[in-house]
Amino acid sequence: MKQSVYFSGNVTPQTVIKLYDAVGKELTGKVAVKIHSGEEGNQNFLRSEFWRPMIEKVNGTAIECNTAYAGSRNTTEKHLKTLKKHGWYKYFPMDLMDAEGPDMELEVKNGAVLKKNYVGKNLKNYDSMLVLSHFKGHPMGGYGGALKQISIGVASSYGKANIHGAGAPEKVWSPEVDNDKFLEAMADAASTVMDYFKGNIVYINVMCNMSVDCDCCSVAEDPCMKDIGILASLDPVAVDQACLDLVYAAADDPGQGHLIERIESRNGVHTIEAAAKLGIGSREYELIKID
Repeated sequence: MKQSVYFSGNVTPQTVIKLYDAVGKELTGKVAVKIHSGEEGNQNFLRSEFWRPMIEKVNGTAIECNTAYAGSRNTTEKHLKTLKKHGWYKYFPMDLMDAEGPDMELEVKNGAVLKKNYVGKNLKNYDSMLVLSHFKGHPMGGYGGALKQISIGVASSYGKANIHGAGAPEKVWSPEVDNDKFLEAMADAASTVMDYFKGNIVYINVMCNMSVDCDCCSVAEDPCMKDIGILASLDPVAVDQACLDLVYAAADDPGQGHLIERIESRNGVHTIEAAAKLGIGSREYELIKID
C-alpha cells in the first residue's frame, strides 16, 4: 500500500505546522522533538527560531544526544555550551538525553547487523516523538533525513559508535567497517525507536540549505542545490524516498549532480533499502501537494 507523503514548496515555519496538521496524527502525552543542535561552525543547520512554532504547537521538549567524534558536542559539558550558544534553550524545554548514564538498551528484532541499540536514557520519559529533519548530504551516509534522525540522532554517544562500527563500537572510525553495514546498522537502530513508540511518531523533512555535508560538520560546504520544500509523513522510509526522488527530479538545478554524486558514492539509498527490508516502512508512496 502506498504511504501518504505531504509536500509543500514553501519553506516556512508555518508550512511545517500545516504539513503536520495534514498528516492527521495528533502526538499526545509528553512529546519528544528530535532536532539537530548543529556542530559549532556549521552554517547550514536549521535554527531554533525556525522550529519554534512547531515545537510549541505540540508542547514538546527538544531532544539531542552527544556525538561520537571529536568536536563541540562529544561531551556533555561541551554539548551543553553549544546548545546554549545555538539558542536551543531560548524558547522551549531542551533535553540532552545521554547527559549522564547509563544508556537505555533497545533490542533489535530481526536486525541485519545489530543486536542492541543504545539510546539516551531519558527516552523513557516520552510518550510520542516528532522527528524534525534537515534533509541534506552526509559524508558517510550519503544523505541525512528521517532514518538518520531516529537512528544516529537518538543513539547515545556509545550508541553512535555502535552504529558506525556496525555492532563493534571499538571500530567506530575503522576502514575495516564496510559502509553498507553501517547503513544497515542505521536501519536496524531506526527500527528499535519505531518499535518503542509503537507508531506514535510524525516525520517532517525540510529540503533547504542542501549541502553535500551534514550539520555535524564544523566545516561544511555551502548548499549546492536550491531549496525544494518540506515533506511530512507517518513513514520514515517513504518520506526519505520522496526526498531522494525530488533531488533526482530537479534536473534544472546546476547543483544537482554534486549532491547526487555524494549520495551515490556512499550508496545512500541502501539505508532506505535496508529499512524497507526490515518492514518498518514502504518505498511506495503518494506525494500529496499542499499549498
